[in-house]
Amino acid sequence: MENANFLIDWFGDGWVSRNMPDAVWAQVLLGLAVLALLVMISGWLVTRVFVSIARRMLTVTGHADWSQALTRRRVFRSLSYTVPLLVIITNIGLLPIADKYASILLRLLISIALVFTFMALVGVLKAWQDTYSSTARGQTRSIKGYLELGKILLWGVCAILVFSTLIDRSPILMLSGLGALSAVLLLVFKDTLLSLVASTQMTSNDMLRIGDWIEMPQANADGFVIDIALHTVKVQNWDKTVTTIPTYKLFSESYRNWRHMFESGGRRIKRTLRINAASVRFLSDDEVRELSRFALLRDYLAEKEQDIQESNKALGPIAEQAVNRRRLTNIGTFRAYATAYVKQNREIRQDMLLLVRMMEPDAQGIPIELYCFAANTAWVEYERIQGDIFDHLLAILPEMSLQLYQAPSGADFAQAWREAPAIVR
Repeated sequence: MENANFLIDWFGDGWVSRNMPDAVWAQVLLGLAVLALLVMISGWLVTRVFVSIARRMLTVTGHADWSQALTRRRVFRSLSYTVPLLVIITNIGLLPIADKYASILLRLLISIALVFTFMALVGVLKAWQDTYSSTARGQTRSIKGYLELGKILLWGVCAILVFSTLIDRSPILMLSGLGALSAVLLLVFKDTLLSLVASTQMTSNDMLRIGDWIEMPQANADGFVIDIALHTVKVQNWDKTVTTIPTYKLFSESYRNWRHMFESGGRRIKRTLRINAASVRFLSDDEVRELSRFALLRDYLAEKEQDIQESNKALGPIAEQAVNRRRLTNIGTFRAYATAYVKQNREIRQDMLLLVRMMEPDAQGIPIELYCFAANTAWVEYERIQGDIFDHLLAILPEMSLQLYQAPSGADFAQAWREAPAIVR
């Protein structure tokens, strides 16, 4: 009778209420028909009216990307399921069933509605990630970690609300129970908490961005960062493999980030030529005059010749012996030539450190190191610039009567044996 009275009150004082059937099965069918009609109307209003208006408003206000992202993440679909469920929940009294079963059905429907509601909220976060990643800032700064944390919190709240609804208890009791289990929760979510702290620190200190080239030998990672999430960072290596690194390791362990090299506009060239020590000697006057035809050496040789003459004149009579005089060496002249050659190269940064130095001789010869910065940081162009410079320097060595050191091979020994006199053999 109570359900019949509810139906009468719901229909009001009309023909239906005056002709309400007394049979329970008839009242159930009537209630189901009414609920089905309400669900169809509410579903139509959401999918055809509300969604159309929302999409049009987003497009008009210049947020068409949000409209597409919300559709792709099924936010509107989740809402279209939630609203009919709310209609059923508010009108559950139309079904003439016992209060005990009505309460169970009501709690079940509320739980399902909560799940769809939180699915819509999570879809909004995913849509936010989609729209943000398509912006210029999103190409370097990732908020994926924060959004993933938000998803975890939302699903945690959803689980608490659904469970408390099903057992018909207050959510506050569930939260108080979680407080008692805080030690267990800290252990379970240890990696999540470490990753959250690491992600926050890396973002605030601008330590890592999407597109950075990093080297982390302990993780076998050497390549570009392609994704930064809450728990992991993905690095695409040069061989196109992908290394996944826990986010907190990038905060607690060291790695090399090449981003500042690209931002500086100069990429370091540090390469050594090893000169055969046996080819190093003084230059004769004729050789000095012959080398004066090199435009890059003309000023250097003129200045050095004047300085050497003044120094030798100050020595007095002992300068008559060649061993007592200052003289130019072929290796020193080569260093001067290499310095002048690099300085006149427009593809080398002249505002950064540039030097050609001789390092400590060893069993592999005398190292002559070139240290400078290429003006183009792209890998292919950088290798071309470096190759062009050393191609020229290698080719100019014979002009200075210098030889590049090369360890003898078996073919060298065989050739020397064939050319040796028979008596030696």
